[in-house]
Amino acid sequence: MIDFNLKNRVAVITGGAQGFGFAIAKRFIASGANVIIWDINEEISINAVKELGLERSEYKIVDVRSYENVSKSLEDVEKKYGKIDIFINNAGISGLNTTVEKYPLEEWLKIINLNLNSVFYCCKAVVPYMVKNNYGRIVNISSIAGKEGNPNACAYSSSKAGVIGLTKSLGKELALNNIAVNCVTPAVAKTKIIEQQTKEFTKYILSKIPRNRFAEVEELASLVTWLSSEENSFSTAAVFDLSGGRATY
Repeated sequence: MIDFNLKNRVAVITGGAQGFGFAIAKRFIASGANVIIWDINEEISINAVKELGLERSEYKIVDVRSYENVSKSLEDVEKKYGKIDIFINNAGISGLNTTVEKYPLEEWLKIINLNLNSVFYCCKAVVPYMVKNNYGRIVNISSIAGKEGNPNACAYSSSKAGVIGLTKSLGKELALNNIAVNCVTPAVAKTKIIEQQTKEFTKYILSKIPRNRFAEVEELASLVTWLSSEENSFSTAAVFDLSGGRATY
């Protein structure tokens, strides 16, 4: 395992108590960072912090669908640590698997609000802290669905495409600062989100991956850790695939 240097960096990870977020948190801790997990599930957040160790990790119950909640929570981080170096937008849900014609309006709004609007809220709120310190690394977790569009997953695909567009826009805005904004587009991985899918949909998704397996959370954590490190001094407004060969562009 490559030893990335995140010593003394302060990192916030949304949806950090399980799945991709927790794997990223573990790798950040191993690399020397102080990690603040944001999640809405207190039970799994407590367990996550116990496993990570209380010396350099903590959790806070944050509803990232609320800009006010996000803004106040970032104020608290800055007051305690004096800075915010890294922000990982990972929180998200898959939503229903059904056609556009049958997709419930309330379900569409729920998915867009959590998967896309929350990323905008978090980026909007955290950027001033990074600009002030002339340093920052933002990594947004998108999906290969945001590039290709999965059938019967219109809200999820659209929200993740929006994350890619937001990443490119913000990365260009901050290109003259020492702030990198990138996103990762993983294929399906062995996380809780896959349990929300039908067996037919999961089989279809797996058939599109040339490596013929799902991604491992540790593989994504490795890529995100490099993107969050000082070594990533040039790449910004970019999309990094972790698709097992599925991506065609």
